[in-house]
Amino acid sequence: MARARLFLLCLLAIGLAGCKQRAAGEIRSRLPDFSLEDLAGHRLSSADLRGKVVIIDFWATWCEPCKKEMPGFQAMLDRYGPRQLGAVGLKFDIMEDTEDPLQFAARLGIHYPLAVATDDLKRKFGGIEGLPTTMLYDRNGILRRKVIGFEYPSVVEAEVKELLR
Repeated sequence: MARARLFLLCLLAIGLAGCKQRAAGEIRSRLPDFSLEDLAGHRLSSADLRGKVVIIDFWATWCEPCKKEMPGFQAMLDRYGPRQLGAVGLKFDIMEDTEDPLQFAARLGIHYPLAVATDDLKRKFGGIEGLPTTMLYDRNGILRRKVIGFEYPSVVEAEVKELLR
């Protein structure tokens, strides 16, 4: 009996050794749990995104590359939203906005949910090293791509299309 327990413990230890937990923001880490109010006053949570391919975009009104990327993300959402693509923009507040964030979004034609990235939320995503930062999660909530800095929306779209298959 003691030998059988020891054998089972060894099997369990071997199995757990292969189950490495990924740090937040690291490729193959999970979409963190969050719940917040977006800039339009609506509740938004990670639970709303379950089962979807998700673009998480960290941005700011003063970020020129953000202004170039965001309309491309909106175009993808318009095109692939019915196939379960979601997008959330998380606004950095480390510097003063150059314009009202809702007017900024309207001017760019952005309709996906936008919210302020609190320090706690930034930590949940593993810390943000630069803007823009784009994170692409698969339908299982696993981080598949992380881009720090500008990326052509067509490159992100190719990956989105692959994940939507």
